[in-house]
Amino acid sequence: MNFHEVRFPASLSFGSVGGPERRTDIVTLANGFEERNTPWAHSRRRYDAGLGMRSLDDIETLISFFEARQGQMFGFRWKDWSDFKSGAATAEVDKADQIIAQGDGKTTEFQLIKTYSSGGFNYVRPIIKPVLGTVKLGLEQDGMREGVDFEVDLARGRVMFTIAPPEDVDITAGFEFDVPVRFDTDKIQTSVASFHAGDVPNVPVVEVRV
Repeated sequence: MNFHEVRFPASLSFGSVGGPERRTDIVTLANGFEERNTPWAHSRRRYDAGLGMRSLDDIETLISFFEARQGQMFGFRWKDWSDFKSGAATAEVDKADQIIAQGDGKTTEFQLIKTYSSGGFNYVRPIIKPVLGTVKLGLEQDGMREGVDFEVDLARGRVMFTIAPPEDVDITAGFEFDVPVRFDTDKIQTSVASFHAGDVPNVPVVEVRV
């Protein structure tokens, strides 16, 4: 795949603006009612990396990263500072943060997910790019040990148990994660004079499906 397992410098993504977007098709009927439908099962996130630039050294780092990705050619990891944990933003990652599946006594591989809940409705988001060393798993109240009880595929966001979890047992997980993205432009325009005057480059970044 055209994806580099490298993270955009987190110090530069801090201060960026962005978040999830949805695509909704709306048809207004003759009686004034609406029919709404969406072709997207999952939201897509967009960011502006330019707003995180604070110095000319940051600009140089950005250009080096952009050139190494060959513009839009190669995707990369992005830390979304507003949503990068399985639990609350101010809480430590805990193995009980998310219920990701139930055991059936046979299946050993499971996808990491994060569930967003509001007003009795849920959205389940697949987590594709967990962060190295942050994944914690539990079976009911029992903590599992990475490298002994399970392994993590950091490129796909899947966990593989050594022994299949027992039937009807909740499999829980806690983790930090990145968003798979690419640059949404093939050019970066910068000016030293403009930067010193307070203008920052426009560097759009968009989530990709991997």
